[in-house]
Amino acid sequence: MIALQMTLSALSGPMTAILVVLGIVVLVVLLLLAQFISLWLQAYMSRAGVRLSDLIGMRLRKVDMRTMVLSKIRAIRAGIDITTVEMENHYLSGGRVPTVVTALIAANRAGIELTWKTATAIDLAGRDILEAVQTSVNPKVINCPGADPVRGTDKVDAVAKDGIRLLAKARVTVRANIARLVGGATEETVIARVGQAIVSAIGSTTSYKEVLENPDYISRRALDAGLDAGTAFEILSIDIADISVAGVEREANVGAKLQAEQAEADRRRFQAEAEKRRALAVAREQEMKAVVQENRAKVVLAEAEIPLAMAESFRSGNLGIMDYYRMKNIQADTSMRDNIAKPSPEQEQRPGDSGS
Repeated sequence: MIALQMTLSALSGPMTAILVVLGIVVLVVLLLLAQFISLWLQAYMSRAGVRLSDLIGMRLRKVDMRTMVLSKIRAIRAGIDITTVEMENHYLSGGRVPTVVTALIAANRAGIELTWKTATAIDLAGRDILEAVQTSVNPKVINCPGADPVRGTDKVDAVAKDGIRLLAKARVTVRANIARLVGGATEETVIARVGQAIVSAIGSTTSYKEVLENPDYISRRALDAGLDAGTAFEILSIDIADISVAGVEREANVGAKLQAEQAEADRRRFQAEAEKRRALAVAREQEMKAVVQENRAKVVLAEAEIPLAMAESFRSGNLGIMDYYRMKNIQADTSMRDNIAKPSPEQEQRPGDSGS
């Protein structure tokens, strides 16, 4: 007995140390597993199908375990079948798993066909999948054009055939098209196309009055143009919210204002045309004066040939000296008669000028 007691007393020291070490190891393991056990227990009670090994693998792969488990629980409870591997792959690809799961739940409740592959593709493309689903369920209104701080106006500027400039503003009701969300054009494209359709519709009208009387004409033409082709939206309606004549938005009588401006423009146009005709007349007068001077020069040249012809006639004997004197007398008599026929300076003076 004494020997056995001595043996036990000798072994009690190492056994105590071993038990202490084992206790510490067990405690550390329990502490490490504690962060997994709570999530695993929550997933198990929710029948999410997440294993403890899956949680450990998420921790090693630097995946947010809580986000994955909570998202998986929400999807399973909503009746959406998603594997943990698919969620991890999307998370590691840089996707937003909670947003995609929320969008899938909303689409499922709204009866919209949306698969996990399509939803993750939209999310990785940079689009807000949740907003797209919400827009598909509840259409939203887009102002056309949007506010432009550079231009300083929120209206489309267009000119009718009669030259009157109009300002129009439209409200476009759109619904997201999930099938065309990847690769489809954004809201900016829809706004640009609607603005172009408004400008084209106003420009094709004969008078601005037709547009003011029937704004629906613009809406019908814009809708018939198929402006939502190639975009991520489906245009439901285009409503003209406001239309006015540029520069006279606050005038009570727009017609009178435009008529006055048109009359002033016509006056300036007629003055310009009259000035043009006067300039043409002055130019024509100067041309005629130049023609007269040219003809006078020809006459002077012709008169310069007369003495030469007379000298030639004298030499050839066709003209005698008496014929020459007779011609001179006739010229002198004609000049005297012309001088007598001219009125005197007193007769040329007007009667009103004599008393001044």
